[in-house]
Amino acid sequence: MRGTAHFTSAMILPKATRLAPEQLTEVTGIVTEFGCKIQPIVGAMRTIYAIVGDEREELMINRLEGLDYIDRIDRIQSPFKLMDKRSDLASHRITIGGVTLGEELFVIAGACTIDPKNPNYFYETAAAVKESGANALRGGVWKPRTNPYSFQGDVKSLDILMEASRRTGLPVDTEVMEEAHITLALDAGVHTLQIGARNALNYSLLRAVGKAIAERDNVVLLKRSIHMGPLSEFISAAEYIAAFGNPNVMLCPRGTTPTLDGYRNHPDESITPLLKEKTWAPVVVDPSHSVGKATYVPAAALAAVAYGADGLCIEAHVEPTKGIGDDPKQALTPEVLRKTIAQARQLWAIRQG
Repeated sequence: MRGTAHFTSAMILPKATRLAPEQLTEVTGIVTEFGCKIQPIVGAMRTIYAIVGDEREELMINRLEGLDYIDRIDRIQSPFKLMDKRSDLASHRITIGGVTLGEELFVIAGACTIDPKNPNYFYETAAAVKESGANALRGGVWKPRTNPYSFQGDVKSLDILMEASRRTGLPVDTEVMEEAHITLALDAGVHTLQIGARNALNYSLLRAVGKAIAERDNVVLLKRSIHMGPLSEFISAAEYIAAFGNPNVMLCPRGTTPTLDGYRNHPDESITPLLKEKTWAPVVVDPSHSVGKATYVPAAALAAVAYGADGLCIEAHVEPTKGIGDDPKQALTPEVLRKTIAQARQLWAIRQG
């Protein structure tokens, strides 16, 4: 499944009007080591030098920029070999549970945290998620917590998650935080592995997930880091996973810092069109963590669809006040979930047409 990119040139701008012969020889020698060529572009006032090939090799660029006679290097090509919308993977589509993202609105819904002491709450929630028209079921087995004394999840919940999947026929999504979780989840039959906001820049974990799903058809839901800066960091995180051979990565904006007064985070669904300018990857927005309060989630979900999201990841619980984790604060009731999904699909249809 692995693809390649279409390469254009980066431009080398020397400090002088042109490179001296010995300087050109040195520059040519460096780029040749990386399978590239130099093409001089002669102008009336100065000469610049195009790098023809894959100029995204960071070591090559670093070596060139370290030469004291080079002013700067202007890159034209995206640094993403696989996730760039101009790569050979631009036509790649991700299908989950019979739904191809981009062809219809994809919805994941379910509890933030599965309560292993009360599995029936999750079974009832799963049934309600199925009835609401959602396409996949989410359930937290392992939970990262700021407070070390808070409930961190329980591996017993994995059995509950898979039983709910068997009962409803829905593919399931759960967060993994370490390599052992990856193995347990895949062996159990989890279809979508979620990388949470706290691990979005954990490159060791991203590599481990990429390796684990390389020969599978599993999908990764990659949350945007709470502290993530440029969009390039977000897309680069996806590239870490896709580089091992499976490009099935969904990008999930879920709010960042600093928080916006009244919300849990700073809602960032507005980055959706910016992401779509840079990458082919589907964007699945999490309005629940973005705003952090059930009252605001429906509006945030509709805003995400209006901005062009391919899907939504919404927390829901059959009785939110009986839930654990974030559910009491931000989970939707089954009735509100049904209404929100219906309105979101209506808006999706308007956007398409």
